[in-house]
Amino acid sequence: MNINNETPAALEAILFACGAPVAFDRLCEILGVSSEGLRQAAAILKEKYSDDRESGIQLITVEDAYQLCTKSYVAEYVKKALELRKAPPLSKASLEVLAIIAYNQPVTRSFIEMVRGVDSSAIVTSLVDKGLVAERGTLDAPGRPILFGTTDAFLRCFGLESIDDLPKTELAMSGEQVSIDFSENGEENTETNEEGK
Repeated sequence: MNINNETPAALEAILFACGAPVAFDRLCEILGVSSEGLRQAAAILKEKYSDDRESGIQLITVEDAYQLCTKSYVAEYVKKALELRKAPPLSKASLEVLAIIAYNQPVTRSFIEMVRGVDSSAIVTSLVDKGLVAERGTLDAPGRPILFGTTDAFLRCFGLESIDDLPKTELAMSGEQVSIDFSENGEENTETNEEGK
């Protein structure tokens, strides 16, 4: 179905009300449009928000979803309005752990510590508290250790649309390779293949 005059406004209203990213497929279903129609409506909104003098918000893509967010040049005003204190920057160690997780996810805490050579439990917990990292199931191994991966908040903070947009690097390790698939009832089935085991 093609878009009508109300479609861009409806898309804007949905994203404003939801706050969080809304999946493309869900938006197409709600608006009753095709994926091409959704892209047309999004393009109209992006054009509407393109002038910094007239708009303090923007439409961004996060994975396969759209979200409305504020532009960086008005961030200080928003923080004052919400009485938010500026979060301290991530430490070098936190960035290191975040990079290991981002490039190798999902990974266990022991894998992170194997790469770094030091205990990293406190840093992982801190990144989870900040919403940059989240639990992604458990590994099918003795003790069923927790697997960690990055979140949509991580993508937004680093200006990425998806994990595929990460810069290419040699950081990815091959010692622990994990794949997660979801059964029909929604439960995670995890398989692991560790070299030398």
